[in-house]
Amino acid sequence: QVYLEESGGGLVQPGGSLRLSCAASGDVFRVLRMNWHRQAPGEQRELVASITSGNDIYVADAVKGRFTIGRGDAENTVYLQMDSLKPEDTAVYYCNADRRYWGQGTQVTVSS
Repeated sequence: QVYLEESGGGLVQPGGSLRLSCAASGDVFRVLRMNWHRQAPGEQRELVASITSGNDIYVADAVKGRFTIGRGDAENTVYLQMDSLKPEDTAVYYCNADRRYWGQGTQVTVSS
């Protein structure tokens, strides 16, 4: 069992930045890939970025050059740094481990 807790969402103006964090606990040694997904109202959930246990990184084309995924300074944390935010980035952002264990989600709203 892996437990995940996201933090860092909120309201930001277009062009602004937010940093999401995901703290993992439990059987984290079994995790191969940590992912950030997002789901906007009326839309399907989509993969935003992921990082493997070997630190291979994937970033979706829609956010490439604006979003960065990495491992935090605290043990078993993963962050999603979001810069140059756009209104279309508004969604609930979910951290998950191997698409099997999911956090509760954190709301990101980009609006003036």
